[in-house]
Amino acid sequence: MKSPALASLLLLCPALVLAQQEVDRAANNSPSPGNQQLERVSVTRQQTDTDLRRREPVAKQLYGREELDKYGDTQLSDVLKRLPGINVSGGQLRMRGLGGAYTQILVNGEPAPPGFSLDNLNPAQVERLEVSKAPTADQSAQAIAGTLNIILKDAPRVVQKDLRVGVAYANEKPVVNAGFTYGDRVVGGLGFVLPISLYQWHYRSDADGERLGRDAGGQPQHLANTGFDRGFGRGINLSPRLNWKMADDETLTLQGFFVDNRFHNEGGNTTTVLLGSAPSSVLDTTRNQGTFAAQRVNLQYNNRFNEDRRVELRAGAGSGGADFDYNFFGRDKDGNPTVTRETTGRNRNHNATLSGKYSQYAGEAHTLAAGGELERKVRDENRRTVENGHDLLPGIEGQPFDATITRSAVFAQDEWEINPQWSAYFGVRHEQIKTDSKGSQDGVGSSDFSSISKVTTPVLHLNFKPDPKGRDLVRASLTRSYKAPDVQQLINRPTINTSYPVSGPNTQTAPDRVGNPMLKPELATGLDVAYESYLPAGGLVSVGVFHRRITGLMRNSLALETVAWSTQQRWVSKPINLSKATTDGLELEVKGRAGELFPSLFEPTTALSLRASLNLYRSKVADIPGPDNRLEGQQPWQFNFGADYRLKSLPLSMGFSAQIAPRFDVTQSALQSQQTLASRSLDAFGAWQLGRQDSLRLSANGLLQPKQGTLVAITGLADFNLNERKPVPWWALNWEHKF
Repeated sequence: MKSPALASLLLLCPALVLAQQEVDRAANNSPSPGNQQLERVSVTRQQTDTDLRRREPVAKQLYGREELDKYGDTQLSDVLKRLPGINVSGGQLRMRGLGGAYTQILVNGEPAPPGFSLDNLNPAQVERLEVSKAPTADQSAQAIAGTLNIILKDAPRVVQKDLRVGVAYANEKPVVNAGFTYGDRVVGGLGFVLPISLYQWHYRSDADGERLGRDAGGQPQHLANTGFDRGFGRGINLSPRLNWKMADDETLTLQGFFVDNRFHNEGGNTTTVLLGSAPSSVLDTTRNQGTFAAQRVNLQYNNRFNEDRRVELRAGAGSGGADFDYNFFGRDKDGNPTVTRETTGRNRNHNATLSGKYSQYAGEAHTLAAGGELERKVRDENRRTVENGHDLLPGIEGQPFDATITRSAVFAQDEWEINPQWSAYFGVRHEQIKTDSKGSQDGVGSSDFSSISKVTTPVLHLNFKPDPKGRDLVRASLTRSYKAPDVQQLINRPTINTSYPVSGPNTQTAPDRVGNPMLKPELATGLDVAYESYLPAGGLVSVGVFHRRITGLMRNSLALETVAWSTQQRWVSKPINLSKATTDGLELEVKGRAGELFPSLFEPTTALSLRASLNLYRSKVADIPGPDNRLEGQQPWQFNFGADYRLKSLPLSMGFSAQIAPRFDVTQSALQSQQTLASRSLDAFGAWQLGRQDSLRLSANGLLQPKQGTLVAITGLADFNLNERKPVPWWALNWEHKF
C-alpha cells in the first residue's frame, strides 16, 4: 500500500494511529583503505509475529515474547485485553464483543483444563498466543466468535535461566510475585523446560447500588446501598515440558500443567431506605474463602515416515476442583442479627483425551489430513445453603450430583496450493457431545437428565495474492460453528434469590434461576473477508468484515411461574432456544514503525512504534422486540490504541496502551433490558535495561477507569436494579535476571 493511501486511511480513522515495534538488524562492513574492492553488505531481519501471521494458511493473529513480556504482567488476562478485537470481562475472554461461551480456549491445541482461568496463568509460561477468528477442521468448532490457542513454553535450543521477582500494589497492602524458568538441551536428544510462578493478589473496590421495586408484600420499595469488596490470596503454577528427539523425524513430548490457589474475599454493605419498608437486613457483611487446583499431563508422539507422510498422536489426563465456604451476616439498623446464611460447596473434575492425525502430501499441490478425537469429562458437585440454621430448600440442599460429558469427533481436510496467487483450505468435521447427569434426589430440583448434540461443520478458507511476488493478501472464509450448552444451563436445579425468602414472592429484578435440560446447541454460519497489507519494514494494515447467522440462540427468559419450591408464584429466569440472530462487524488494524506509517512526520530511524484497532459490531435477535435487541453483552464498538518508544541516549523504553468502549443497552426479553456502563482503561510501562543480564520494569494497569457496572430495567415499569463498582489501578515493579 502506498504511503499517501495509508495516510488517508489513518486520517479517516483516528483509531489507526499506533503499533508494535519491529527493529531490523543490519550488518554493514566498511572496506579498508588499502582495499579497493567493495565488500559484501548483508541486511537481515529477524522474523516477527507479523511475518509468521502472513505465512499462515488461514487467518490467524500471532503474539510472541515481545507482547507477552512488554508490561511485566503476571496474569495472562492483562495481556489479552490489549489485543485487537479482544476484551476481558470478569475473567472471561470475549472476542468480537461476544461472551466467553462463544470463544474457544485451547492449551497446546486441546480444550483448556476444567476450571481453567486466564487469571491463573503467568505470561512467562507461555511461548506464544494464536488468535483465530474462524474455525478449522482439526480443532473443535465450538468457536462462533473465535479461538484462542495458548502455546506453553517449549524446551529451548540453548540453556535458559531466567529469574523474575516483583512487587505490586493496588491499595491497602503490597504483594509479591516471582518466577523462574530453567531450560536446557541434554545428551541423548533430551530437552526440557521448567517454568515456575508464585503470585499473590490483594485488591479492594468500592461499590454503589440502587434498586426500585417491590418488597415481599408487593409495596413500592426504593433502596440505595454502598459497600466494598476486598479480595486476597496466593497461588502457584508450573508447566514443565520434556522433549525427546528419538530420531531425526521422530519425537516424544511430555507436557504438564499444574495450578493451585488459596483465595479469600470479604465485603460490607450498608442499605439506606429511600421509600417503603426496610429489608430484613441493612448492615451486611460477607466472607468467602476456598481453594482451587488443577492438574494436567499430556503425551504427544510425532513421526514423519518420509517426506510425504506424518502422524501425530496425543493422550492426556487431568483433574481439578474447588472448595468454597461463603458466609452472609445480616443486621438491622440497630446492629441486631437478622439473617445468617452459609453456602458451602465442592466440585471435582476429571478428564481424559485421545486424538490422532495423519497427514500426507498428494502431488505437489495438496496436503491431505484426517483424524479423530475422544474426550471424557466427569464432574462431581455438592452445594448446600443453610439460612438461620435451616436448609434453604429442604430435600435439595446438600444433595450431590455428577455429570459425564463425552465428546467425539472425526475430521478431514485438504490444504491446496492452487497457483502462485491462490491457495485454499477445505475441511469437514463431525462432532458429537453427550451429557449425562445423575443426582440423588427426585422431583423438585432433580439433576437427572441426558442430552446429545451432533453437529457437522464444513469449512472453506481462501487466500488470494493480488501480486504473486508481493506480500499483500486477501483472505476469505465460509464456515460453520456452534456453541453447546454447558452443564449449569442444562441442570434443572433452582438457585434461589435470597433477597426474597421462598415463603413469599420475589420481583422481576430479583428472579430465581433454573436450568433447562431441553436446550439445543446454537448453530452459526459465518463469512469472513479481510485484506491484509504487509509493509516493507514489518508494519501491517488490515481491514476485515464478518457476518454470523445464528440459529437456536440461547437466551434467558423471564416469567412468573407456579414453582414447586414455594407456595407463592415466583419470577424465574430460565435459558431457552430462540429462532435466530445475526451479527456483523468491521475490523480495522494498523501497526508499524512511525517512520513507515508517517514518513512526512518521522525519520525512518525513529524508535517509535504505533498501533491501533477499531472494531464495530452490530447484531439483532429476531424473537426479541427492538430497539437494542442485540446479542448479550456485545458492545457497539471498541477502540484500542498504543505506542512504544525507545530512547537512543539511554537504555530505556516506555509505552502505553488504551482501551475504550461505550455505554450500551441490550433488550434481553420483552420484559427486561440491561444497560452496561462505558469502560475505558490505560496501561503504561517503563523498562530500564541495567546490563546484558538485568532489567527493571515499572508498570501501571487499569489507570483512568470509570465506574463499571450494569443497570437492569423492567419494560413498562419504573423498577430497576443498578450496581456500580469503582476498580482500583494496579502498580507493579519487576526485576528480571538472565543467568
